[in-house]
Amino acid sequence: MSLGEELRRARESSGYSLAELAALTSIRPGLISEMESNNFLNCGGDTYARGHIKTIANLVGADAEYLLDMYMQEHAIEKRNIHEMLAENNVTRVPREAKTLSWKVPAAVSVAILVVVALVQIVVSNTQKVSIPKPETSQTSNVSVTETSTSTATASATPVSTSQGVTLVVVAARGTSRIDIVLDGKHVEKGSILQGETKSYSSSGPISIYFNNPAALDVTVNGVLQAPLGGENVEVRHTFRP
Repeated sequence: MSLGEELRRARESSGYSLAELAALTSIRPGLISEMESNNFLNCGGDTYARGHIKTIANLVGADAEYLLDMYMQEHAIEKRNIHEMLAENNVTRVPREAKTLSWKVPAAVSVAILVVVALVQIVVSNTQKVSIPKPETSQTSNVSVTETSTSTATASATPVSTSQGVTLVVVAARGTSRIDIVLDGKHVEKGSILQGETKSYSSSGPISIYFNNPAALDVTVNGVLQAPLGGENVEVRHTFRP
């Protein structure tokens, strides 16, 4: 018997209808129906799914620990195959309930940060400009040579960007998230990234990612800060290609 069937059997044994159980638990009737059909994709992630299961179990008199163990075995993210975690075309798949979460606020904050950084750079650049006295005629050639050499050294020291490969930097700027990073078909990082941590990855090919709670993360790809990939406690999957 699946977890969904166990939930339905426990509800029916307790004498509650879907509408009655929804009213007592503040869980939508449609979501309860999906859970009883063994579909937990729209619960908003493992944390919310386990919370719903425990709430229902306590109300209908079922064994909450037993039901939670079944969830971990059947549906938890840690147990899923990589082909189930990545969408068929390797693009982001966001649960329908994520539509109620707006990414406009974190996007506006990111844009504001970029504008402030640009203004600071302009101010610093103008401050560093120094008026150079006009050199004597006899020293003109030496000054010209020195300026040319300096310009050449500066140009050679500037890194040359390349379109080959992908460089990914993940910063847990606003909280903790679970991440799964796949390079060349292999999991190179799978677990939690704590607030304040920074993780970097490089590959000559595509990099596939899975995030839970992407709102806590700043993601930079090849030096470009990405727009927020999702809201709080949302599951996100994406592939960055060279």
